Amino acid sequence: MMPNQISGDALKQFHRDGFTPAIPVISRQQAIEYRIQLESIEATVGPLLGGRRLKCHLLYTWVAELIRTPSVFEPVREILGPDIMCWGTDLWVKEANSEKFVSWHQDSEYWGIDSDHLITAWVALSPATVASGCMRMLPGSHKRPGMQHTDTFQEDNMLTRGQTIFDVNENMAVNIEVDTGEAVYFAYRIAHASHPNRSDDRRIGVAIRYITPEARQIKSDWDTATLICGKDRYGHFVQEPKPSVDFDLDAMEFHKKSNENYRQILYSGTDWESHRT
Repeated sequence: MMPNQISGDALKQFHRDGFTPAIPVISRQQAIEYRIQLESIEATVGPLLGGRRLKCHLLYTWVAELIRTPSVFEPVREILGPDIMCWGTDLWVKEANSEKFVSWHQDSEYWGIDSDHLITAWVALSPATVASGCMRMLPGSHKRPGMQHTDTFQEDNMLTRGQTIFDVNENMAVNIEVDTGEAVYFAYRIAHASHPNRSDDRRIGVAIRYITPEARQIKSDWDTATLICGKDRYGHFVQEPKPSVDFDLDAMEFHKKSNENYRQILYSGTDWESHRT
């Protein structure tokens, strides 16, 4: 698939609302192949929970390939400029007919990245529909100051802390449906959430966190990222290795340290040790 130029209307929507419409970024067949690889790994090592789902581009070759796919990162490059790094990747798997959900939250309240130049590309490996618990966005909330969050540590909440914004007007929210092989791009400060999966198929997405090199991590004096295109003229992040095979030993050792740091950032301000998995 050729590099994906974001349309003028999609660009206007991103700046106005904080997110794009769904954009085709890889073929349906390629997305299915990635799902097969993910589920093959699950069949070998078990559910990809905890550290196995965070910073997963350091563990799985197919995720390392996905973050470097021009049609995936080109819309980010058009918005943020020529120098792009990948700071993080998360696997988001909602099992069929499960109670798992994501509460209303803003990523900017927890990640410690001191920059608005952070965009998430959420790539669907299976249909994300209203029935399967697609994301919901609060248009324009990326322009507001940080909203009040409360840590709930609720059992079925898929967020690390169960962090929740309680004063969201659901009538103002919109559903973001994303088909297999499509992606939606959203801003660092946008308030978003998702309901449980009431469908008979798994809802599988890969969230890729792209930043520009001048961004800084303010919750830790050490952090890592992968240069995707352009140049890193700042050196704020340690460069990450690319796995040559799934569970590459060198990459796994780096992942262990990087992921431990990442989780400390996510749990900053809580009893970190009591929430380790």
